[in-house]
Amino acid sequence: MARTFPIFFITSLIVVACAGSPASPTPMPELVHVRLPMGYIPNVQYAPLYLAEARGYFREAGIEVEFDYSTETDGMTLLGAGEVQFSLASGEQVLLARAQGLPVVNVLGWWQDYPVAIAARAETGIKRPEDLAGKRIGLPGTFGASYIGLRALLDAAGLSESDVTLDSIGFNQVQALVAGQEQAVVVYANNEPIQLEAQGVSVDVIRVADYVHLASNGLVSNETTIASHPDLVQGMVQAFLQGIRDTLSDPQAAYEVCKTYVDNLAQADQAVQTEVLNASIEFWKSDRLGYSDPQSWANMQDVLLEMGLLDQPLDLEQAFTNSFLPSP
Repeated sequence: MARTFPIFFITSLIVVACAGSPASPTPMPELVHVRLPMGYIPNVQYAPLYLAEARGYFREAGIEVEFDYSTETDGMTLLGAGEVQFSLASGEQVLLARAQGLPVVNVLGWWQDYPVAIAARAETGIKRPEDLAGKRIGLPGTFGASYIGLRALLDAAGLSESDVTLDSIGFNQVQALVAGQEQAVVVYANNEPIQLEAQGVSVDVIRVADYVHLASNGLVSNETTIASHPDLVQGMVQAFLQGIRDTLSDPQAAYEVCKTYVDNLAQADQAVQTEVLNASIEFWKSDRLGYSDPQSWANMQDVLLEMGLLDQPLDLEQAFTNSFLPSP
């Protein structure tokens, strides 16, 4: 007896026979690998980057990002040599690198204000830059953003280095102030003062940002990458900006994501680390996220010229750009 098949099954066979082999899936475009020198150890302050990576914003932009925390990595030198496409760096690093002929360019102004500050025990009465005269001040060393910020505060008070005693103590500001080793220490306003208060040490904080507006930390690329791969720069900036927006809108969610990237964060003092993140967020806020203010770059150049770290003014229009930001 002949076997019959349901009509729908016969129709399916006909469709398959007519269609032939199924079409091969469209290959996904290859991701561009980006090694990003961070300049510091894993920390909640990098929350926007962690969010951008965890939520796929970099991948959506065609980027596979690798966070490089090696403190020996010199992002500006690597950028200048074309060995990396991007780095995180502060305004003074960009200007000093350009003075050496390195074609680096800030493409996103992440921190809107310079976070360096002076912290002193409340009982010392050191509340203004002028109060630093004759005081012993501990700082990591006479280099980097901490030193630049200190000099900016001294200048705001009409003081010079000869009016104070500088003590290079490495990154031991908290311990030095708790032990009474220093009368004041150079810190980051979003970090060490919070740690000190958590240890029961009441401090007064003199913020650079309250006296002068300086170009601060941001995403830096180089002229070759900008000219040859503007889409890569655009994608990197857009992903980073979305990470900043997400962090601003939901800091607690950002903190939870940080636990994946920061070793032992889950076991750390959550109140302190949450406050570090919240304090950092205040430095990122802006009517136009990522914007580089030309005046802040001019002010930074003035400080470097006054310190003798720059021999002559630079063409600041070549040092930063806002062209990769969304239109205001």
